[in-house]
Amino acid sequence: MSSAPAAPALCFDLKSTQWPLVALHLRSNDLVQLQKDWLIRFGEQDDFFDQDPLLIDLTGLPGHEVIDFSVLLDWLQGQRLRPLAYKGGNEVQRLAAEAAGLALADDARPVLTEAHPTAVAPPVAAPPHPSALVIDKPLRSGQQVYARGRDLIITAMVNPGAEVVADGHIHVYAPLRGKAIAGARGDASARIFARVLEAELVSIAGVYRTSDVPLPDDVRGKAAQIRLDSSNQGDRLLIEPLS
Repeated sequence: MSSAPAAPALCFDLKSTQWPLVALHLRSNDLVQLQKDWLIRFGEQDDFFDQDPLLIDLTGLPGHEVIDFSVLLDWLQGQRLRPLAYKGGNEVQRLAAEAAGLALADDARPVLTEAHPTAVAPPVAAPPHPSALVIDKPLRSGQQVYARGRDLIITAMVNPGAEVVADGHIHVYAPLRGKAIAGARGDASARIFARVLEAELVSIAGVYRTSDVPLPDDVRGKAAQIRLDSSNQGDRLLIEPLS
């Protein structure tokens, strides 16, 4: 009996990967308003992103609205982002996204850090975490500080009009009166700690609260922490006093 010929050796393999993407959740097709809100969130920083891959999430976009993807993608690329994929949307929105060269990624899910402890094997030659960025001088109106990939510790006042941003936690051991944005790249476990909370804006992983909503009496002007609470009803910021 003749044997079957051996399968030829191939010069490639195909494997699944998990590639983290920054997700832009659109709630409107108003690109002018998007740029205004972007400026509120990120200010004039031109190094916040570094050619990060981007997913455009259309699930929150009203069904009757159409996006001008050519304009949107050009602008996002100007913000040092690389739009690669989209999810959600109705048939017209999806066709427009595909015509713009975006790949369908409906199975993309946000990455949330587990809040409960789990048993893990001891780390082997794990690289050290980057140290926190420490700022020990007051920040004036118009000044911005970004702790990329790490926590931010500030030992002096953050004045109104100043903005502090970190991919991790933010600790302010002084009055916090400007804007504080923690978990800037989507870390939902990030927190904000302030000795005196009087912030103009606080945000964690894209969920924000402005001074238009007055702080409760038990935290206004007092030591407090801010964390993100996620549930079936959505995400909300919890502001709690620190004893």
